Amino acid sequence: MLELSFGMNFFLKTPSKPTNMRMIYVRVYVDGIPKETSTHRKWDVERWCGKTDRATGTKEDARCLNNFLDSLRARVTNYRNELTKNQDTVTSKKIIDMINGKEQGRKMVLEEFQLHNDEMLKLVPDEFAEGTHERYVTARSHVAEFIRFKYDRDDLEFRELDYEFILDYEFYLKTERKNSRNTALKYISNFKKIVLRAIRKKIILEDPFSDFDSKKVKIRKKPLTGAELRKLEEHHFSNQRLAAVRDIFVFQCYTGLSYIDSYQLNKSEIKIGEDGELWIYSERQKTDSPTYIPLLPKAVEILEKYKDDPICLKRGTVLPVRSNQRMNGYLKEIGDIVGFSFTMNTHMARRTFASTVTLNNDVPINVVKEMMGHQSVKQTEEYALTEQQSIAREMKGLRNRLAAQEPGKMEISIDVLLKLENEIQELKRKLLEATGSAA
Repeated sequence: MLELSFGMNFFLKTPSKPTNMRMIYVRVYVDGIPKETSTHRKWDVERWCGKTDRATGTKEDARCLNNFLDSLRARVTNYRNELTKNQDTVTSKKIIDMINGKEQGRKMVLEEFQLHNDEMLKLVPDEFAEGTHERYVTARSHVAEFIRFKYDRDDLEFRELDYEFILDYEFYLKTERKNSRNTALKYISNFKKIVLRAIRKKIILEDPFSDFDSKKVKIRKKPLTGAELRKLEEHHFSNQRLAAVRDIFVFQCYTGLSYIDSYQLNKSEIKIGEDGELWIYSERQKTDSPTYIPLLPKAVEILEKYKDDPICLKRGTVLPVRSNQRMNGYLKEIGDIVGFSFTMNTHMARRTFASTVTLNNDVPINVVKEMMGHQSVKQTEEYALTEQQSIAREMKGLRNRLAAQEPGKMEISIDVLLKLENEIQELKRKLLEATGSAA
């Protein structure tokens, strides 16, 4: 909100004891609200003109004082114009604070980013995972590196951020850091949270991201097929370290647990369900969503294999899971040994559970959603890559239904035709998706 009226004048303050030398004050009015402060200069009342707010005479001391007063008025005018330009509220207090050197310091981007990260760290692990904090630490370091790269400075004021900054930062991440579009957008999204925080705190008024295209490229991440999963299970590893990593990965394939949930899984979370079988009763570390997963025979076999493992006994966990970085490094080595043409990683196991182990064996997607701890079926659909063998199975069923129609019978009900048309369209869609993902 801009001010409706503004005024400024200088005057000599009447002292408590009569004297000709009086302190010069400046008074500012904004919307009729006055504020005043001392200029820390004294002047003889006999040499002062109240109409012009100036020292009288041509002596050097009068010229110096008038130059000082003109300079102060110019500073106030410039500050007021700057507040107006930034659509900030102009108040008499703000102007007096500026005169007294109490103007609020410029808010800096990296300082605010660090403040956010420090606050987040204090909420680990109650509200945030340690990995989430680490991602924001990395995101801040990337912004800092970009500011040094482009501006040769240690920080920027928030008011210097604009659409061009965002575009240049995205280009920097893609070129200098060699990030893919989706990875670059992930770091930009982390930075955007800090900018939106600054907007809510009224540090800045305009969002530099307002015209920025942040749509990620949809990547169809491949799960293991049934044949690939069997090949991995049946391969004999002479190296015990690789054998253990393979077993942990296979356990994830049959439970849908993420890396961190597998790492933290302990014996108290393995319980007998109402059906008399072993179940996992836990909460996803990422979302705190409860998960209830019945253990398939292969998963039970792996748990039994590692029940006396030294790492498990020391940590109180059921699997000897190593760091995510090491696990992914070992999985890459395992993929090369087994003969896979793609790179394996821990998250591929979760996709394999959703697609190959459950959905391709006719487990309803809403049941898979619950086992994976997803908030919505839409999340689960992102994991549900349908194999060509599943499409072939459904097409075979459709052929059988068509063949079951009575020979020579030409009339088919509208309902049957519509149902068949819908099935054909759905199968076409799945075939196109499978063909696209295979490509």
